[in-house]
Amino acid sequence: MLEELREPSAGDPAAEGCWLERDFAEGDLPRLRVLTEEFAMWAGLAAAHRGEFVLAVNEVASNAIVHGGGRGRLMLRRTDGEVQCRVTDRGPGFDAAVIPELLPGLDSRCGRGLWLVRLVTDRLTIVPGPVGTVVTLAIRLP
Repeated sequence: MLEELREPSAGDPAAEGCWLERDFAEGDLPRLRVLTEEFAMWAGLAAAHRGEFVLAVNEVASNAIVHGGGRGRLMLRRTDGEVQCRVTDRGPGFDAAVIPELLPGLDSRCGRGLWLVRLVTDRLTIVPGPVGTVVTLAIRLP
């Protein structure tokens, strides 16, 4: 499956270090998890952190499907010192204020995934746009 990963594009600063960029919908989530795991392994992320990275990417991609218009765009890349995922959707937009400070109760359906993403990543940014949101998460490399 590593054949889907590609060399970074030369001359495109937004895609610098990009090894996978693709659109996705609900049926694509299992494949995205496998590709994310392979990318993280290739990038040198330790085994324990690979699982956390895959979990975080899955949560953000799932949110794009459920809350962001049913589809999204994923970009995985390695930069100096970290692996990074950016997910863009076309939903109504939101910001980091929706992430609860404390773990929500089991009866709450709001913010649990993003709370977990913030917990297992080193960096999480959420940028609402005129249409949709860009969520970027990263884990530092050893």
